[in-house]
Amino acid sequence: MTLTIEKPALSSAAAAFVSKQHKLFIDGKWIPAQSGKTFAVEDPATEEIIAHVPAGDKADIDLAVAAARRAFETGPWSRIKPGDRSKLVWKLGDILEQHLEELAELEALDNGKPVTHARATDVGGSIAMFRYMAGWCTRLNGESIPVSSAGDWHAYTLREPVGVVGQIIPWNFPLMMAAWKIAPALAAGCTIVLKPAEQTPLTALRLGELIQEAGIPDGVVNIVTGFGETAGAALAEHADVDKVAFTGSTEVGKLIVRAAAGNLKRVSLELGGKSPAIVFPDADLDQAVAGTASAIFYNQGQCCTAGSRLFAHKSIYDRIVEGVVKEAGKLKVGHGLNPEVNLGPLVSKEQYDKVKGYIDSGRTEGAEVVTGGKTNGHGYFVEPTVLAKTSRDMKVVREEIFGPVVCIQSYDDDDLDAVAKFANDTEYGLQASIWTRNLSVAHKMARKIKAGTICINTHNYGDPAWPFGGYKQSGWGREMGKEVMEHYTETKSVAAKL
Repeated sequence: MTLTIEKPALSSAAAAFVSKQHKLFIDGKWIPAQSGKTFAVEDPATEEIIAHVPAGDKADIDLAVAAARRAFETGPWSRIKPGDRSKLVWKLGDILEQHLEELAELEALDNGKPVTHARATDVGGSIAMFRYMAGWCTRLNGESIPVSSAGDWHAYTLREPVGVVGQIIPWNFPLMMAAWKIAPALAAGCTIVLKPAEQTPLTALRLGELIQEAGIPDGVVNIVTGFGETAGAALAEHADVDKVAFTGSTEVGKLIVRAAAGNLKRVSLELGGKSPAIVFPDADLDQAVAGTASAIFYNQGQCCTAGSRLFAHKSIYDRIVEGVVKEAGKLKVGHGLNPEVNLGPLVSKEQYDKVKGYIDSGRTEGAEVVTGGKTNGHGYFVEPTVLAKTSRDMKVVREEIFGPVVCIQSYDDDDLDAVAKFANDTEYGLQASIWTRNLSVAHKMARKIKAGTICINTHNYGDPAWPFGGYKQSGWGREMGKEVMEHYTETKSVAAKL
């Protein structure tokens, strides 16, 4: 592993956006927070303050929700034809593509992630999401129902937008999570109040400018920067919000549920994970080593799907440990804007301290730090870390670390039910990966593992058409695919006596 924290220069477009005076986006206008307060935005690689954004709170959420309600009930959005709505959603994807390099730089600067990853996954995935969801605008049809009641009846269903949607997104994939939320809501005909994570607000604000450029009517999308305990809480409990969609920690997800109870608004949650990666003895070991290393070190381990529990059969355990350690050593750690870097800093001091604490806990509880475990004195950098000799009772194995730390365990039972039992030994159930050449074993295991997404000979897979979400405490509902449209629409049943 090599470390380089020299900060390359931003492009003129990205630099101009970062240096401007940032405001809230409400009802098509850019306005300061009602309180006049702002908060600092930090570069996690250098710890320098790069911008200030408005500290929106309940007063600003009230304004944004009122604007979204007007746009939904009486604005042009309520009358727009599905085909025209589709064109606008597709156009927004095209505009993102035109600004791909600028958005990738902003994401790398604000979040710390490598710019190459931001370009391909974060911005590329956002473009794909808007284009995929543009197709759903014209496919949200009801059905004719053949009923058995006495008499002659014409019974059918309609699919209608749920209304005003509050969306609260995390800091690990800021732009892409905004796209995952906004695109299906727009496709369904909803209006939106988006609250980005306070750690990473920049690309959400830039997205607001691009939404204006696309010609989406005023009030349809509103963006309020602020803190979770103020702006986020106000949005989750707001009586005039019809649905709230949240991605983040399981702990905060439970708070969202309680806040939403006031008016029984609909809730969808994409929460934490502690994903198992299971390597069978017949696996292609080169592929498995590279894939399981990427499963945990990608995005600095700050993925809800991160393969943080790696199970290797005892016959190949030593080779897997040695291979993952070798892969960790190849990583170039540094400032995300450096195109040669493939592992950046953690997003914040809070996250840095949290991950450091987990590594210390692992040592205390008897885990062997095979490689990594060290931190850097400047910037929030944590070395890619491999912990061996870990067991189920250790905190590092039970809890979500959200950092580049993998716990490798061996197993010696070839019974698939037994293997599935330890893979399922977690309160989470978001993703799992299975590494084997035996397709019968792979598909049998896929049925036995209690997780919403299963990857075979890969990890961290995603596609706009592929439903994403979890079992157990990994959340409620699904993002992406046709399934996400259920969250943004209501089914209305109509019966006419003929």
